[in-house]
Amino acid sequence: MNYTAEAPAVWDPAFADAEDCLLSADQCVVRAQHYFVKGLIEIPVIGSDDVFSWGVWVSLSRENYSRAADLWDEPGREAEEPYFGWLTTDLTAYPTTTLNLKTHVHTRPLGECPFVELEPTEHPLALEQRTGITLDRVREIAAAVLHFGRSEQQ
Repeated sequence: MNYTAEAPAVWDPAFADAEDCLLSADQCVVRAQHYFVKGLIEIPVIGSDDVFSWGVWVSLSRENYSRAADLWDEPGREAEEPYFGWLTTDLTAYPTTTLNLKTHVHTRPLGECPFVELEPTEHPLALEQRTGITLDRVREIAAAVLHFGRSEQQ
């Protein structure tokens, strides 16, 4: 019920040894100019109590990234106002790119991944976040993700 991108779309493995780059499980910096946090796009599964989620990366302004990083390990961080950001994960299970969709990143209590709220547009991912998906759609997504993963390895 969860698929996660390991890094933002702009990350290159060659950055791994660069002093001005960082990739951790939940934060990323590219060339000390581009800043990202990982969060979850949560989608209710219709007719159940389940939630499907995409683990995605969102770019933040330098100021918002600094603020989020300063509060990362602070109790009460969930009281912070949401941060505006751009989705930087291309989810290939959708017919149109998900890159650069507008988002709001909601910090949650310590130990919980931020919640990524998409701007309410007509993009299929934004519609699914608002209206939910069926279990059949979850299976479709799983097949698409598994197929994409195999075709990348070939």
